[in-house]
Amino acid sequence: MKFLHISQKVPFDLLFITLWTIITIVLIETSFKTILVIPMVLFIPGYVLIAAIYPRKDELDNVERLALSSGFSIAIASVLGLLLKFTSGTGLLDLPLALSLLTIVLIIFAAYRREKQPPEERFYVPFHLLKEFVEKEPGISYSKTDRISTGILIFTIVLAVSMLYFVITAPKIGERFTEFYILGPEGKADNYPTTLQYNYPSTILIGVANHEYVSVNYTVRIALDKEILTDTLFSLDHNEIWEKNVTFVPEKYGTNLKLEFWLFKDDNFTSPYRELYMWVNVE
Repeated sequence: MKFLHISQKVPFDLLFITLWTIITIVLIETSFKTILVIPMVLFIPGYVLIAAIYPRKDELDNVERLALSSGFSIAIASVLGLLLKFTSGTGLLDLPLALSLLTIVLIIFAAYRREKQPPEERFYVPFHLLKEFVEKEPGISYSKTDRISTGILIFTIVLAVSMLYFVITAPKIGERFTEFYILGPEGKADNYPTTLQYNYPSTILIGVANHEYVSVNYTVRIALDKEILTDTLFSLDHNEIWEKNVTFVPEKYGTNLKLEFWLFKDDNFTSPYRELYMWVNVE
């Protein structure tokens, strides 16, 4: 009974979880990561959350507390994984660290909430009841509340596993765009040729980078004073880059002529998808 009285005042469960969480953060990059992270995903965050929401021992029975702890932990891990996936793009890579930091915040909140309760009414880990719970015979009949809690747990696990599968397999879709640029003879965005020779081949380095998340057919068109000089057709997969020295022949004399570079996408020539230009003299 003395141990029972002490356990009501000292939150051994929160102290143990705090120690486990700190060890997880310290050893997160070691070979012990898997062993440490499994409880962080399957039980600990939900347990601390339930401890914060229900700090009194008579608010939930032991079966409900265990079931909700496991269910909420998996749900928290799934939602947090989704948030990491679609905000920072890290997905499951930073999930253990994020769960650990969230758990520390919940531990502080749970300890505060529990401290506000009278000592005799605070929830504590009933080790003797846990032993009895484990040693129950398989044929024992459970109450309606126990069956409802079990159903909630099963549904939560199925939902969480589905969300985790989506986090792992679904690609992160960001902004769709295409890079279109021209470079000087040294491969830099300067020292462009501004003086061309009439009826004499000239070249310029043109680059296209596909960030459209799909394969795209492109056409690069060069025009001098609105007169088309050349077309170049090619296809690029997502994240593929095309750079090529494109040759064209000026067929018009003049000063301050507009040399234009048009990029068309998927054979849509109504208007350029991207366009660049520079002013040149043709001698």
